[in-house]
Amino acid sequence: MHIHTLIIGAGPGGLACAKILAEQGVETLVLERKKRIGPKVCAGGITWSGLIKRVPEKLAEKSFPEQYISTPWQKIRIQEKEPIIATINRETLGHHMAEQALNAGAQIRTGVIVRKIDDGAVLVQNKNNNSQETISFDYLVGADGSSSLVRRSLGLASERLGIGINYQVPGDIKQMEWHLDSHLFANGYAWIFPHKKAVSIGAYADKRAMGPGNLKKNLINWADRQGFNLKKHSAKAEYINYDFQGWNFGRTFLVGDAAGLASGLTGEGIYPAIISAEHVAQTIIAPEYSGKAMETLIRNHDKHSRMVTLTGKNRFLNSILAELVTLGLRSGMIKFNKLEMAV
Repeated sequence: MHIHTLIIGAGPGGLACAKILAEQGVETLVLERKKRIGPKVCAGGITWSGLIKRVPEKLAEKSFPEQYISTPWQKIRIQEKEPIIATINRETLGHHMAEQALNAGAQIRTGVIVRKIDDGAVLVQNKNNNSQETISFDYLVGADGSSSLVRRSLGLASERLGIGINYQVPGDIKQMEWHLDSHLFANGYAWIFPHKKAVSIGAYADKRAMGPGNLKKNLINWADRQGFNLKKHSAKAEYINYDFQGWNFGRTFLVGDAAGLASGLTGEGIYPAIISAEHVAQTIIAPEYSGKAMETLIRNHDKHSRMVTLTGKNRFLNSILAELVTLGLRSGMIKFNKLEMAV
């Protein structure tokens, strides 16, 4: 089988890319190793100023014009007229984006494992019947996450990684909270993100600053003090790749986590995936395409990465910076959206 553009991964990046290509009449096939589109370890927070412009507002489960931020020395509440962050179910988002891609004319196959990538072709295996098939392509897009096979086929290492640990706990919580404490979460943070019928409770940190074992232990102990017994629930964890080394490799492209474009500072990944996917799609359609959104994304990614490196060197410095940023948010000198990848 031959296809013009083969996309590995049916996350937000892969589906966004497929939709744009198919709308322009490009023969597009998306391969997804999972049998269901959408499920992923994710707090489900989407920034209002960035991602919500590309996702229908009706998909948001809850929206929050207020944010509560705690440090060892401060507890603040910031408020805007419009919601700052909304929560969304990743499976709901996946189904919506898959439907858009299919309606545009893209093909999607689930339960398919890519076994090998050669020059101009991939060997895939169907998980249902174990049958194998070779698919050749003109263009290949790696949208296959932090452990991207497409990325590895290009010889790119992934050394700068974040760790996200998430629990889904039944309940109806009203406040969205961020907790910064360098002793517990290094240069990362813990979160309490309310969803429609559950609460996402988790923590994120740079892998070089804190390992997954310590991060999980500290999260469980911290959550217990917040009134959540996480020992009764199962944790899900995932690496977040922010080791960006490029996105355009001739006829092979990388988007989102596969490109290392997630934020090393906050773990924000959905927005970078969609923006980079849109840019890759436009580049495949018109190689001379030049988009400002991708330039802004890479610039902000670099700022976030430099901040991670700075705060990861010294726990005391990290604590001071966290207090200063929180004070800036409290006084209004820093706007919350300045910490996003979209601005």
